Amino acid sequence: MDLVKEQIKIARGEKLSYKQEDLKINGHALELRVYAEDPENNFLPDIGVLQTYNTPKGNGVRVDDGFKQGMEIPIYYDPMIAKLITYGKDREEAIERMIRAIDEYDITGIKTTLAFGKFVMQHNAFKGGNFDTHFVSKYFSAESLKNEDEDEALMAALIAVISLKKPDVVPIQNQVEVVSNWRKNRVKFN
Repeated sequence: MDLVKEQIKIARGEKLSYKQEDLKINGHALELRVYAEDPENNFLPDIGVLQTYNTPKGNGVRVDDGFKQGMEIPIYYDPMIAKLITYGKDREEAIERMIRAIDEYDITGIKTTLAFGKFVMQHNAFKGGNFDTHFVSKYFSAESLKNEDEDEALMAALIAVISLKKPDVVPIQNQVEVVSNWRKNRVKFN
């Protein structure tokens, strides 16, 4: 279906070339606009250099962007960095892929709306489709992102402590060598 062609028909006062019954839903797609904005500071635009810029990859993930690592985000234009799009067999899979893609997106040097996007994707009102244009005023506060950052920092610290713990090692001289019957039989024939 050519959406632009259909829009032109509507603008001319013509009828669409299809009926509602002709349309079938095939999967679900989500789009998250990634902005150089600080959601913890009332979405104030941020400027600077993309010190790190690595986009997510994988099945059902697409990134439409115009920036590369090392480029500057200027103050003179819209601070949109990219559109992050995910597709899945249903809404739940598209949301799961979006959360994974947000986690894989690596941007440093500026503040972005990625953490806010993840907050939205994980919120029950959004997952259940029970939201409207007042979502931010109803559900979002800067503290909600700070709590998530603190939880991630705590998990990282726990993983670091666990990985630094040395495993219990049994001295080799206390171990008894067990030789299988297969090996014993093989030794007899050699």
